[in-house]
Amino acid sequence: MSISSFLFSNDYPPPAFQFKVVFSATAGFADSSFQEVSGIGSEIETEDIVEGGENRYVHRLPKAVKHPKLVLKRGVAKLTSPLVIWCKSVLEADFLVPIVPMPLLIFLNNENSIPVRIWSFANAYPVNWDLEAFNSTKNEVAIEKIELSYNYSNRIL
Repeated sequence: MSISSFLFSNDYPPPAFQFKVVFSATAGFADSSFQEVSGIGSEIETEDIVEGGENRYVHRLPKAVKHPKLVLKRGVAKLTSPLVIWCKSVLEADFLVPIVPMPLLIFLNNENSIPVRIWSFANAYPVNWDLEAFNSTKNEVAIEKIELSYNYSNRIL
């Protein structure tokens, strides 16, 4: 399928339930299955400048683009998972091992598993890794949450 067929296909609005996260550490293998992905976005920070002698308005000037943390949720993975190994090396090694940031891609797929939207994230690394509460009154999967910081993101498709 060509890029033009992606752009002009009748897939608007795309469904949000079929997606894939690909880390360079996992080389696209099954370690990239997640229940939920959130935090895709950008915001421009602004600075308010009050003009001397003019009290009717404030100049709001752009400063920098900031990105929220990318939040990934999934069932608790095995210790042999490449993603778990990466998180352990960053968050449990007491900075004895250098942090190795990596690129990642998020694909939003249509019902035929063909990507209809793609986002790339540069130099991502884990900054938080925790488990949701265990509850003896519910029969639910144990969920781990991984928060990633990154330098910038681009929407590719």
